Amino acid sequence: MHQVNMKRWVIGFTVAVFTIAIGIAGAKADDAASPWTQNAQGQVRLISAVTGVGTAERVQLGLQFQNKPGWKIYWRSPGDAGLPPQIDWGASSNLAGADIAWPAPHRFSYTGLETIGYEDEIVLPIAARLTKPGEPLALSAKLDYLICAEICVPRHADLALTLGNGPADPTPFAHLISRFLARVPGPGALQGMALLSANATTADTLQVTVSADPPLKAPDIFIERADGLAFAAPQVKLESGGTKAVFTLKAEPNTGQNGLIGGGPLTLTVVDGDRGMEVTTPVAAGGNAATAGAPSLFAMLGIALLGGLILNLMPCVLPVLSLKLLAMAGHGGEASRKIRINFLASAAGILVSFLALAAAAIGAREAGMAIGWGIQFQQPLFLAAMVALVTLFSANLFGFYEIPLPHWLVPDRVTHHEMRGHVGHFFQGAFATLLATPCSAPFLGTAVGFALARGAIEIVAIFAALGIGMALPYLAVTVWPGLVRHMPRPGRWMIVLKSILGVALIATAGWLLFVMATEAGARAAWIVAALMIAALLVLGVGRRVAAPLRVAAVVVLVIAAAAAVTVWTSVPSEARVADAVTAGKWQPFDRAGIDQAVASGKVVVVDVTADWCLTCKLNKRAVLDRAPVADHLMAPNVVAMLADWTRPDDGIAAYLASFDRYGIPFNAVYGPGAPKGIALPELLTDEAVLDALARASKPAS
Repeated sequence: MHQVNMKRWVIGFTVAVFTIAIGIAGAKADDAASPWTQNAQGQVRLISAVTGVGTAERVQLGLQFQNKPGWKIYWRSPGDAGLPPQIDWGASSNLAGADIAWPAPHRFSYTGLETIGYEDEIVLPIAARLTKPGEPLALSAKLDYLICAEICVPRHADLALTLGNGPADPTPFAHLISRFLARVPGPGALQGMALLSANATTADTLQVTVSADPPLKAPDIFIERADGLAFAAPQVKLESGGTKAVFTLKAEPNTGQNGLIGGGPLTLTVVDGDRGMEVTTPVAAGGNAATAGAPSLFAMLGIALLGGLILNLMPCVLPVLSLKLLAMAGHGGEASRKIRINFLASAAGILVSFLALAAAAIGAREAGMAIGWGIQFQQPLFLAAMVALVTLFSANLFGFYEIPLPHWLVPDRVTHHEMRGHVGHFFQGAFATLLATPCSAPFLGTAVGFALARGAIEIVAIFAALGIGMALPYLAVTVWPGLVRHMPRPGRWMIVLKSILGVALIATAGWLLFVMATEAGARAAWIVAALMIAALLVLGVGRRVAAPLRVAAVVVLVIAAAAAVTVWTSVPSEARVADAVTAGKWQPFDRAGIDQAVASGKVVVVDVTADWCLTCKLNKRAVLDRAPVADHLMAPNVVAMLADWTRPDDGIAAYLASFDRYGIPFNAVYGPGAPKGIALPELLTDEAVLDALARASKPAS
């Protein structure tokens, strides 16, 4: 009897403990969710991932729908019919804004209509931005949504949820919200996907090719464009065991405003179950696309050849012109054969470097990364490497060291001195290419934009043509070696010239350090500068020390510079844009603000620039910051926007891609007479800017 009572007591105690625990959990859940709003089609409520706001500026919420079987709600772009959920947060307090994320949707086909949305249970993740972090958040959501089966029913729900100023501990809903956040399509690399191409094969047919690892099983694609261009359901072809998918889509008639080509970039959302990729890309003309005036590859190869030739005259390449001048002077009176070989080596260095840039662009695009001309100058580590390279080149000109080559690299019939000269000229060409990339020349942007909007073959062909164009002056010398053979023979005058050109390269290193300070912070730039000064001292002052020890010391200093950039990189300030705003002429770039300003009758001038873009600075000093253009930019009906691409910015990259541009400088003018923008040439003139302003300011016809 005693044992029976004991068992009853244990069972009762256990039940009580579980009841209390469930009650506590239920209380926490109730505190982190609004009451369900129910109807005949399902129910909806607002949930929170945290118990309180804590000290964060954002709070993760979720809009939870539980639809009854057969009923669905809609994605942000619903397709042929339907409306996405819409929320009015106006009655909330301490809420600066709320951003909805959209998990991978599904396609529904019914009586010839294609709609996009969600069945069963779905949580739309919402990032709530607080006006005053640390203070309570009172949410009041007036929700309107459409829920459909064979019929559609519009529904309304008033949802309310308050989060106190306590700690932001996870709630029972944190895992649920995280699970649906993981289903939100993002960059392709995170999902093992990459966009290979998006081409218009006819005037109304789009072909999209995607790679994937792990392989795709049952992929689908949804396409959005600002002007409402719509597409029928795609034909999907899986290749290579599912590691490649080709989507063929027909544009719906009477949708959009400019057809498939010329209507701006597309947002592509590729889904495969709960896995998804979202990418914005322009449409490239390809196949049998009926696009009037679409340039051919052969025409673009000619433009690329000319752009590469003109690149020799851009300010970025001026420091390397010193090396060219020195090379020509060093060949004075030499035999034609030696002149030809050395200048061919320089041309080979240029061409190989352009092909390496092409390979890097293809690899970056395969990985789903942004690609563009000169974007490596957005990377502090690359800048540190360039500072080190320029410093070592200058030290060589000062006579601090000579670069020895291993004997196995020198053929028996060639002297060690001759071989070292050939390799030196090759690297001079490669060095010229690297320093040329932050500049854009006339025709260069057009050619690069054509290449990067197409496939790997076009990228390699265009970049090879650019390299040949830039190497043409070297190739001309190989054909006519007499151009330099009659120059003065080398003498003491060359020692003075080397020193002057070494100072020019040191100035180039200073410019690179200035760019680094903008991107990585002044501390990192000062540390790299100090280490490079130490490297010069080791090479110059310590010339009595054994060469291997000096080389080892310099290698250690260069590695330390790279480590400093990695460790001490800081988030740079927006000082340059802030200064421009304070000056009253420029304001930060806002893509949505362009359309709003044009709708109100204003003219908008956009300047996409960067601290590493010397051509951009040339445009500002020669045109944008001088009368008469500067006076027009200050007019009350003109809005001047500055897009700073010094550091990576996906929004600016997508904006450039909408014009089939992948490099800077880039300038465009919008207005009632040019709502889609007038792209200006790479090198600005007063006439070009004023003409665009006049055309854009005309009333819409």
